[in-house]
Amino acid sequence: MGHWEVVIGLETHAQLKTQSKIFSGAATTFGAAANAQACAVDIALPGVLPVLNRAAVECAIKFGLAVGAQIAPRSIFARKNYFYPDLPKGYQISQFELPVVSGGSLSFQIGQGDNLTEKTVRLTRAHLEEDAGKSLHEDFHGKTGIDLNRAGTPLLEIVTEPDMRSAAEAVAYAKVLHALVRWIDICDGNMQEGSFRCDANVSVRRLGEPLGTRAEIKNLNSFRFIEEAINFEVRRQIERIEDGGKVVQETRLYDPDRKETRSMRSKEDAQDYRYFPDPDLLPLAISPTWIETVAQSLPELPAAMRARFAQAYELSAYDATALTATRETARYFEEAVAAAGRANAKLCANWVMGELAARLNKESIDIDAAPVSPAQLAGLINRIADNTISNKIGRDVFDALWIGEGKDAESIIAARGLQQITDSSAIEAIIDAVLAANPKSVEEFRAGKDKAFNALIGQAMKATKGKANPQQVNDLLRKRLG
Repeated sequence: MGHWEVVIGLETHAQLKTQSKIFSGAATTFGAAANAQACAVDIALPGVLPVLNRAAVECAIKFGLAVGAQIAPRSIFARKNYFYPDLPKGYQISQFELPVVSGGSLSFQIGQGDNLTEKTVRLTRAHLEEDAGKSLHEDFHGKTGIDLNRAGTPLLEIVTEPDMRSAAEAVAYAKVLHALVRWIDICDGNMQEGSFRCDANVSVRRLGEPLGTRAEIKNLNSFRFIEEAINFEVRRQIERIEDGGKVVQETRLYDPDRKETRSMRSKEDAQDYRYFPDPDLLPLAISPTWIETVAQSLPELPAAMRARFAQAYELSAYDATALTATRETARYFEEAVAAAGRANAKLCANWVMGELAARLNKESIDIDAAPVSPAQLAGLINRIADNTISNKIGRDVFDALWIGEGKDAESIIAARGLQQITDSSAIEAIIDAVLAANPKSVEEFRAGKDKAFNALIGQAMKATKGKANPQQVNDLLRKRLG
């Protein structure tokens, strides 16, 4: 962007994985008929009172611990007042001055291959709140329908400092946050269903100048939209300033069909919402004992696991990062290594990130549902490691395992007669036959044409049906040709 600096902060709403809503006993399952999951509390009938869901608080504590934040011993619920058809009470219960989680940070790798750099984004806060209902504008012949199933669904709003400097950094942060909330099992991360939505605060400034005026882009529910919306907004703001105009503080929406952001309303400040503590809810008190109990239930976190993989299995930072992208991938890899032996860890990593990942991606299957189990993959890797089969033949065996042709690599190798020929005298006999049948290639090789050598190797491998060890064929052929 030349002499311009882009400044981005993200606010993410993660829907918490609880059985019931944050202040009522109504269910939170997705996809029910409109208003079937809205009880008296959710639709704000007179005289109803909110009761806080303990499981939602535990989710917030888990998150605070996972990002190294402070967990408030006492936090307060506030009423955020605004009028909108899908907000039956006329206010949303949220947290304002005293949130449950403050500070903390998230670090991640950005870049490709060996060209990775570490980036840390500071978190401002994470607070608990209820979701609003949903206004539906289609199928109502010019009217709007209101579905209050989502009203009262528990959310954790996670707010960053304005630490990101490009759309790519914002997407990398969002992906790492998405992986983390799934890893600690507080959110299912389903973006299509609205379980994980991001608002992006975007501003631009000339280098060295104070922060510019920001626009907030609401409800981005895919990583691609986050990237496209920010890139469009950055271009829009720079062009406006360079044309002598001013950026106004406002809320904007992203239109994915037209790939552009458009104005929705002028941005409110906190005082416009007339926040005040909710008189129906006591302050939320979290004791050190409760925090300690929740800490015991946390799994090993991605950063710790990355470091352990790099050290214990002698993997590169790139491999360790890829293998800990999700808890399921990490579990699969560790089970495969346990069965194949630590000496084959790198080979396991290559197969999990290569052949297996490509196949899962192609068929849109989660690793948990992979037709090839970690133990089956380990069996295949062991036969490659001990030279029973080549890596190339290994792919054929993998395909056979995938479609359930045999219960393990051994039985497929035996049934198809795929064992690698490693007996030197057998390979030498084949090479002699190939040399006798291809005198022209032999002459060309002696005349200094390297291509001829490759042609002879191809013939020898063809004669062994690909079952000879390629390195051995190479060595013996060179020896024969003197």
